[in-house]
Amino acid sequence: MGRPRTLRPAFVAGVVLAALVLPSALFAPFAEAQTVLATVAKVPTPVAAAYDSSKGEVFVANYQENTISVISDTNNSVVATVAVGSGPIALAYDPSKGEVFVANHNDNTVSVISDATNGVVAAVPIGVSTFRGTYTPRALAYDPSKGEVFVANFGNDSVSIVSDANNSVVATVPLGSRTEGGLVGAGFEPIALAYDPSRGEVFVANVGGNTVSVISDENDSVVAAVAVGTGPDAVAYDSSQGEVFVANSQDNTVSLVSDANNSVVATVPVGTGPFALAYDSSRGEVFVANVGGNTVSVIGPSAHSVTATSSSSASSATSSVVSSGPSVTVISSNTILFGLIDGAILAGLMTARQLEVRRRRSRSPQSTATD
Repeated sequence: MGRPRTLRPAFVAGVVLAALVLPSALFAPFAEAQTVLATVAKVPTPVAAAYDSSKGEVFVANYQENTISVISDTNNSVVATVAVGSGPIALAYDPSKGEVFVANHNDNTVSVISDATNGVVAAVPIGVSTFRGTYTPRALAYDPSKGEVFVANFGNDSVSIVSDANNSVVATVPLGSRTEGGLVGAGFEPIALAYDPSRGEVFVANVGGNTVSVISDENDSVVAAVAVGTGPDAVAYDSSQGEVFVANSQDNTVSLVSDANNSVVATVPVGTGPFALAYDSSRGEVFVANVGGNTVSVIGPSAHSVTATSSSSASSATSSVVSSGPSVTVISSNTILFGLIDGAILAGLMTARQLEVRRRRSRSPQSTATD
């Protein structure tokens, strides 16, 4: 059976639920300390954002409307609305070309928007249909050294590479293999990407395989597959340490992968349901958004202890860490804005993925024979 070309209603329900619940749950404890400078109207269903530093504009993907809102940071207002493909779900900014790449989840394309005209200059087809239906592009990462954009194809267990010179696919890298009866290979259901400029490599979080695939941009091939925690759904590169942080949503940990030898050097316990990461280069810290516990864990460069602050009280507790690794501080609210956007996406994706697993099992030969 083919994979549906559009997301199930559960995805939309997850997005709406997260959009309604996360703001109050995450930001309430800091309501007095934070000040909203502006609220931008005419941004209907935002699920991803990218900043264009040359124009001072923010591009926002509106999943249901199949559009991109362009917001000026001068007056915090929408200055353009750009029609793209179906289900825009991820964005990447290319400063060398002054373009924004848009992953369109539902129609297997990547739209390319020029920031000079705020118009689409190309629509790049990504892959072909398989027994699962579509490639379903889910994430993007820009490689400035090669002038390429990497596209994670969730439904086809591969990564497509698009050249920004001619806006065409120059390579497709398989991460694993899949059969109707089961999963084979090291990497399947890629859901997040991070680029490592020091090594010229792209790290791919495979939520279905509990692995991180490492792709070399020199030969566009997988050079390593690293086993991490359960349900890796986000990755971030730490330039100061030469490490890649991997959020494992199902076992409440973050794996630290050294880019020197592509191995896990530490596993750090964090809050419940880590789903998004952001690296702070000025302090050498990584922020981890924990959707299950309404907290943010802050992983620092030093090791030895974990200090936790409960979200319901001001008391804190300190305990020793069994293995040497970075220190972690869990704060009681999300102090950075990435939580709301990625949380809405992941809530829908996790629900849709669970339904897809149930569908495959119910239609497998074994299930049919039993029935």
